[in-house]
Amino acid sequence: MVEIEFENVYGAPADELVGAHSGAMQFSPLFPGAQRLEEVAPGSLNGVAMLAPPGTVERRYTIALALRALHPGARLVVLAPKDKGGSRLAQDLEILGCSFEESARRHHRICVTAGPGDATAIDTALDEGKPQRLEDGLWSQPGVFSWNRTDPGSALLLSRLPPLSGKGADLGCGIGVLARAVLASQKVSQLTLIDIDRRAIDMARRNIDDPRVKMIWGDARKVTDLTGLDFIVMNPPFHEGGMENQALGQAFIQRAAAMLRTGGTCWLTANRHLPYETILKPLFRRVNLIAEAGGYKIYQAQK
Repeated sequence: MVEIEFENVYGAPADELVGAHSGAMQFSPLFPGAQRLEEVAPGSLNGVAMLAPPGTVERRYTIALALRALHPGARLVVLAPKDKGGSRLAQDLEILGCSFEESARRHHRICVTAGPGDATAIDTALDEGKPQRLEDGLWSQPGVFSWNRTDPGSALLLSRLPPLSGKGADLGCGIGVLARAVLASQKVSQLTLIDIDRRAIDMARRNIDDPRVKMIWGDARKVTDLTGLDFIVMNPPFHEGGMENQALGQAFIQRAAAMLRTGGTCWLTANRHLPYETILKPLFRRVNLIAEAGGYKIYQAQK
């Protein structure tokens, strides 16, 4: 364990690997309510403990943000599982111009640096990882789910989704691809977008300008004050911490059933191998398999 208690953390580094104060300031965009590392004044933090993201561009961007935020001589401890970016941490820090010490423990690589890094390399990493406008005109950012292409499951749902009406929600909305299609129907009176990734909500705000829309940065499984909806659309996640977790999608389905009025409809896209039928059928009066192609399937479930 790195023998220091950090007052600033990014993500959830394991306590047995890095110490952190119980009231440490959280900066990860995946923790609703956390602070924004992008907005921290340069040279203002006295140290950061970071569980690094697995994606290369996102990881270097996040490390660069932390290096910029540290005051001179303050330490950055960055770690990750070996098979989820940890084996590349040393290379990342070398590219960013940092000297560092590296160790390994509990299948993690742990790097400790005091920066300051190479200013040009840090600027390059910040530029590569910032929000970007894609060729289709939508805004996105590395690290967001399927950030630079429409997920095939969502694309299949878009091809089968009829015009909807009334009040609805998009659970796990991403950058707003499904929501834009839903809002094409003038019969939709209200649409609530929910995502646990603050960057996804930020990008959805750029991509959607519609007075019928409300956006929530939060865990859709914990939103309990949204009820009586006419419809829900969703492409629920089934990975957590880089590992498959079918309980995630099942919890989304349970929450959708609780949000819908009697007679309301849930439109769901899922990977073919996921056994969602067993959770759908007890919660919904009618469950129809609408389409199955390319490893994905579309369900229409009526409560």
